Amino acid sequence: MKIFLLLFFLILNLTVYGQEMPPIEKFSSEDYGGDNQNWMLSQASNHFMYVANNRGLLEFDGASWTLYDSPNNTIMRAVSVIDDRIYTGCFAEFGYWIPNQFGVLEYTSLVPKLEMKMVEDEQVWNIIDYDEWVLFQTNDHIYFYNTETEKFKTIEVQNIIYKLFKVNNRIYYHVANEGLYRIDGGKPNLIIGGDIVEKGRVVNVFEVDNQLRLITRNSGFFTFKNEELKKWDIGADDILKGTSVFTGIQLKDGSYMIGTISNGLLHITKEGELDYQITQKRGLSNNTVLSLFEDNAQNVWTGLDNGIDCVNAKSAIKTLYDYEGVMGTVYASQVFKDVLYVGTNQGLFYRKLKDSNAVFKSIKGTEGQVWSFYNHNDETLFCGHHLGTFLIEGEKAKQISTVLGTWDFKKIPHNNQLLLQGNYTGLNILHNINGNWQVRNKIGGFKNSSRYFTIDKANQVWVNHEYKGVFRLKLNEQFTEVKELQMEKALSVGKNSSLVAYNNQIIFASEEGVFKSDPKNASFERDSILSTLFTGDNYISGKLIVDKVNKLWAFTKANIIYITTDDVSNKPKINTISIPSYLRKGPLGYENISLINDDRYLLGTANGYITIDLSQIAYTHKYHVYLNTVTLLGLDEQYQLLNVDTEGELDYKKGIINFEYSVPEFDKFLEVQYQYRLIGLTDKWSKLSNESRTSFENLSFGAYRFEVRAVIGNDPSQNLESYSFTINRPWYLSNLALIFYTLLFLFLGVVTHKTYKRYYSKKMKHEQLENEQTIMKIKNEKLNQDIDSKNRELAISTMSIIKKNEVLNSIKKELRKSKATSEISSAVELIDKNLNNTKDWKFFEQAFNNADKDFLEKIKQAHPNLTPNDLRFCAYLRLNLSSKEIAPLLNISTKSVETKRYRLRKRLKLEHDEGLVEYILNF
Repeated sequence: MKIFLLLFFLILNLTVYGQEMPPIEKFSSEDYGGDNQNWMLSQASNHFMYVANNRGLLEFDGASWTLYDSPNNTIMRAVSVIDDRIYTGCFAEFGYWIPNQFGVLEYTSLVPKLEMKMVEDEQVWNIIDYDEWVLFQTNDHIYFYNTETEKFKTIEVQNIIYKLFKVNNRIYYHVANEGLYRIDGGKPNLIIGGDIVEKGRVVNVFEVDNQLRLITRNSGFFTFKNEELKKWDIGADDILKGTSVFTGIQLKDGSYMIGTISNGLLHITKEGELDYQITQKRGLSNNTVLSLFEDNAQNVWTGLDNGIDCVNAKSAIKTLYDYEGVMGTVYASQVFKDVLYVGTNQGLFYRKLKDSNAVFKSIKGTEGQVWSFYNHNDETLFCGHHLGTFLIEGEKAKQISTVLGTWDFKKIPHNNQLLLQGNYTGLNILHNINGNWQVRNKIGGFKNSSRYFTIDKANQVWVNHEYKGVFRLKLNEQFTEVKELQMEKALSVGKNSSLVAYNNQIIFASEEGVFKSDPKNASFERDSILSTLFTGDNYISGKLIVDKVNKLWAFTKANIIYITTDDVSNKPKINTISIPSYLRKGPLGYENISLINDDRYLLGTANGYITIDLSQIAYTHKYHVYLNTVTLLGLDEQYQLLNVDTEGELDYKKGIINFEYSVPEFDKFLEVQYQYRLIGLTDKWSKLSNESRTSFENLSFGAYRFEVRAVIGNDPSQNLESYSFTINRPWYLSNLALIFYTLLFLFLGVVTHKTYKRYYSKKMKHEQLENEQTIMKIKNEKLNQDIDSKNRELAISTMSIIKKNEVLNSIKKELRKSKATSEISSAVELIDKNLNNTKDWKFFEQAFNNADKDFLEKIKQAHPNLTPNDLRFCAYLRLNLSSKEIAPLLNISTKSVETKRYRLRKRLKLEHDEGLVEYILNF
């Protein structure tokens, strides 16, 4: 028994749930900032989501969550967006929220408008709209609020109201121990009774084919027609019987989404078959589903007991996630004889293709790394494995080669019994002998790892080694030896590069681009169209895959790409699937994709795989980007909200201006990226980024316009959002300040002008004075020269007179020594006449006046009693002549000169201590 249990659990541990699920976007309480439980969901016309959470109202704009606390700090149980009013209900309180001019929700209570007081412990559990009415359902009442008159009507019941429903614009409600009522003409009308609805609980009511369909808590589905309630027996009953249903909705396609208390989420087709079940083990955040809502894009939102999940129910992409880690990373997949085989790093797994609920089982003996599958003529399935080569036959694997590391297989042209096999250490030939495949030989002369290889029509083998380059091998006719080996120098060595055969050409891809062989020139040329796939930072891997319907697949950072040939132009047509690499989570360089059936493909990931239905991929949504809030963070670190609908006017250097924007798109595999620019600062758009907010600081004054746009997957948003604002000039550059500066400038200009004019005038006067002084100096110099000249003339004339008189006196003296004769007397008389000659004095006086102008006039005016001889004597004294020098000039003796000095002092009335010569010289 113990051995049996051990084997049972061992087999169980080697199985993986095989059902593929729609993608799920998960939000934990840490993500949305609220409490765990979420009781109801709704959506506004701008596609924003609103959730009734234990703590209050949650708003999700596609990028960020905002929590608005419950108005009275009680649990919020209900929310419904009606005409863009967000109506909410909680304990003893209900009302509505509308955004103010800043985009922030503000609450208005409707309880004060009630004409009656709410019952103690009354809670609002549901809100629906009906024409101009909004209905609030509690356990005890249904309150009808008229949005036009703002008046209330009320329905009161004795027992508990379980749930309020709106079906085909008719109002129904379920009362415990009574049944299902319909409001007809404003009055309750019991339409369904009996144990099922009296003792049970109706979760929801739908209309299908003109009959009511009820989903109950524990008894499954029922139909009501012709006044009769009947069980709807469906294939999903098996799971519904053991399930306690808490909530359920009918989707737009007619199917049903059922939320359970402990078994997660059930999707039931409109025919009643179970499509899939999502539990916590299969990707749901929690097994207790409290609320469901289908949004405008047919995503199903689940309000859980712990978290919020968005199920992309209509996505063309489905996922299989190996939560237990049994399967591992998928490296290869293949459908063979209606069985889906998946090769991983942990072995080979399989399940029946058409049974989506089947589990994957492992194939014994294949534990370890699987590299590839090869379907040979739909007869034989080969598996390339780290341990060698296996033949797969149903649930079993047979090893036919122990050569380590079988990468891949290729058919040899014109020989259906041989296969070329690439291994870690070169190339090998597989041979079919009477239905048994075995290794025939290793190809000699080549020992490089042959992960990517192909063989052309001329039996040339092309091998790509990502660290060595591309080899071209010419083999002998027996495929046993390499005759010639060449390296393709035109192709660079590149990490994650690959090589495939496509449309009769050899194609090589690396970070440098895509190159294809030119048969005419036996060389490789760059393909200008395909090389655009790997431009910039979009390159992550050069891996290329050709599927069995001749689609060429490539993998970039942002997309999965497949290339087909245009039927008209015969040119390659590039098709993109927006699944970014961080969501694919596949091993770089080992990307793998294969056709499962029709247009459905399987893409291996690090924890399972995803499937893509090309026929359902249609990015036809019209996406809008919204500028949600504009805030200003002041220098005091206080936030100020700005009106996004009016032009802003901000003070200079007030702080940091923040912009928050979003696209309400909730597809898990659609990446939303944003671009923005601030016109006034730059006209260039920013790089695409996942960030849904940006900020600017230290902006100078001026006019600005912020613009934001988005790219969703590969599609641009339909609109461009903008916000214009002006940063005022600083106070020192205000209009008043500019007027002041202008006046100050004018004043300073005038002052400067006058100052300069004064300075210039002063400078001119100074220069004029300098010129005059220079002229005066020149004149003085000339005058001094003239004076010096006159003095020299005066000195010469004086000396000549002195010499002449000395000579005459000497002659006179000698003549007197001789005997007196008439001739001597005449001569003496002539000498005396010359000595007393006034001409000499006139000449001297003229020379003296030239040298010492006005002296004689001045002293004569000062002393009018001076005689001409006195003036003459003064002139000689002025020349500072000694008495001895003066005597000849006056023709008197030296003693007489002294006497003359004495008399002159008296006439000048000099004091005793005054010197005559000093007085004359200083006069």
